Amino acid sequence: MKTILCSLLLLVAQWGMAQSYSFRVSVTGKGQPILLIPGYSCSGDVWQETVAHLRTRYECHVLTLPGYAGVDPIGQPILQTVRDQIIRYIREKQLRKPILMGHSLGAFMSLWVGSTAPDLVGKLICVDGVPFISGMMNPKTSADSLRNLPMFNAEAVAQNFVNLPVDSYEDNMARSMRTQVADTTRARQIARWSATSDRRTLGYTIVEMSLTDLRTDIARISSPVLVLGSLYMNSRDTSMRILNEQYARVPNKVIAVANTKHFIMYDDPAWFQGQIDGFLQLP
Repeated sequence: MKTILCSLLLLVAQWGMAQSYSFRVSVTGKGQPILLIPGYSCSGDVWQETVAHLRTRYECHVLTLPGYAGVDPIGQPILQTVRDQIIRYIREKQLRKPILMGHSLGAFMSLWVGSTAPDLVGKLICVDGVPFISGMMNPKTSADSLRNLPMFNAEAVAQNFVNLPVDSYEDNMARSMRTQVADTTRARQIARWSATSDRRTLGYTIVEMSLTDLRTDIARISSPVLVLGSLYMNSRDTSMRILNEQYARVPNKVIAVANTKHFIMYDDPAWFQGQIDGFLQLP
């Protein structure tokens, strides 16, 4: 009886551990582990073609963050909680120097994990994301200077998302996404993920990211970093200037700019895959 009880307690403990991550994960492939983190409001399915390209060489751990694309939401602070859970996930799964690849907010999250636990991770690939989104137009902007502005009031922003009409949300978002991706089918899919996301999470996370400045912290990243940018204001020179400003303190980086909109992996998959393959083959 004692042995049975101990076994049951162990199973309960293991089940509790398996349920202890707020993000959803799917794992496919074999080889060196790579964590793929999607961007704002997106499902991990945004990496579907990327995983198909990588899975014969890498073990792909694809995340969908809490509150996004049908995953249950969590309380605030959302992004800091996710950061800590990703670090714990790497440790508990005993992943040895996993590569981190993130798009947009996922790139920001990769930088946050990499600067918080630099000895735990391998190479980083940041796809059109930056360490401080609020400083892209004016590098002198500080998070403290923004905190009391109405547009960065998390509750108000969250409520604005809640107030958006349900019936027209997806159609309006699909039209808006055409500024970020070339293909209308892709725009519709991204809009659908947003429509199935928790509205308050959409508000809270955009404010949390906007008020978190990692530009100094990223100096602690010891692994090589690949930064892939899209065209900002239709100018490659503008993109290179902004990305070099944002990533100035990363000691070991490569920056390349695609002739695309924000979803680089959708707009030019051949260029994108060539860039990541070349980077991952470097010592």
